Amino acid sequence: MTNQQDAPADDGTVEHGGPTHSGFVALIGPTNAGKSTLLNRLVGAKVSIVSHKVQTTRAVVRGIAIHNNAQIVFMDTPGIFKPRRRLDRAMVTSAWGGAKDADLIMLLIDSERGLRGDAEAILEGLKEVPQRKILVLNKIDRVRREDLLALAAAANEKIAFDQTFMISAENGSGCDDVMDYLAKTLPEGPWYYPEDQISDLPMRQLAAEITREKLFLRLHQELPYSSHVETEKWEERKDGSVRIEQVIYVERESQKKIALGKGGEAIKSISTASRKELSEILEQPVHLFLFVKVRENWGDDPERFREMGLDFPH
Repeated sequence: MTNQQDAPADDGTVEHGGPTHSGFVALIGPTNAGKSTLLNRLVGAKVSIVSHKVQTTRAVVRGIAIHNNAQIVFMDTPGIFKPRRRLDRAMVTSAWGGAKDADLIMLLIDSERGLRGDAEAILEGLKEVPQRKILVLNKIDRVRREDLLALAAAANEKIAFDQTFMISAENGSGCDDVMDYLAKTLPEGPWYYPEDQISDLPMRQLAAEITREKLFLRLHQELPYSSHVETEKWEERKDGSVRIEQVIYVERESQKKIALGKGGEAIKSISTASRKELSEILEQPVHLFLFVKVRENWGDDPERFREMGLDFPH
């Protein structure tokens, strides 16, 4: 799927395509339903970090796709779950806030897990949200057809969805049908963003998110959620390269040792993986320097929440 389509003219029409459509689609669902994978698939580029560890998306990330004559602004929200900590509460509040700001809500359910646990609670919460809603069942390649039909029927008994789609975010099956539907369903109007923009996330923040993804992938068994990455310096150099300095914040000295690894092995591996992906995204050489610092109870610091794009819950 590509983000390059006919550009809108000044009068709000697309050449050869009639009037333009645009709107915001909130992508919500339980943790690890595949929202970030689907967002990256629909946008056609990496705009949200993907990890097997749950609750990796912390704030609303907007991914922008152009399909036919429509600009679709997806809002990838944090997975909705029962919050236990202050950070959890901020993430869940952010997710529901994203849903209420959208033109249309797309509920993503993991077909293997079905309506167990958090999915049931989300369906109850959606009854109070007036926006139009569609249901998207993901990972359909892992479930028998009769089970999929039963799951779709059970969800539609609880909420009258405008449409139900069955997809695989992993291989793209069914995703074009979703895009066709959204392109014709969103309201007529001018596009919100330039044609070549794929996200509203500042590059410094996207760079921090990519390093956080590599941190999770490398240390998901050992390092808990009490880690946070910030881009502190960004220097464009005369030779066309960029120097980036980032700090990984953890809460305890023992976590710092885990992040560094024996002989610095872990931090080198994280840095190499992050630098490689950043070089590909930026299309220029990247010199990445990672530092690990202990900041006790950063999860209770309002400034850290602002850095992540979250409201600090009191």
